[in-house]
Amino acid sequence: MSIIVNLDVMMAKRKMSLNELSEKVGLTLSNLSILKTGKAKAIRFSTLEALCEVLNCQPGDILEFKNEMNEK
Repeated sequence: MSIIVNLDVMMAKRKMSLNELSEKVGLTLSNLSILKTGKAKAIRFSTLEALCEVLNCQPGDILEFKNEMNEK
């Protein structure tokens, strides 16, 4: 996948557990886990905004684009 989700990195930097983030953002644990593991196919701007607000970061801190064509 070209879009990498660095949610686990941001959670580690903020020393926040998945349970704590789930409560603060208002997402279910399962949906947050899907997002964290990179299995999500989409993310709402409202969810991204809530994550950025709680983690005190920018969208680019959570999402990263890797050009797989250049890595081959």
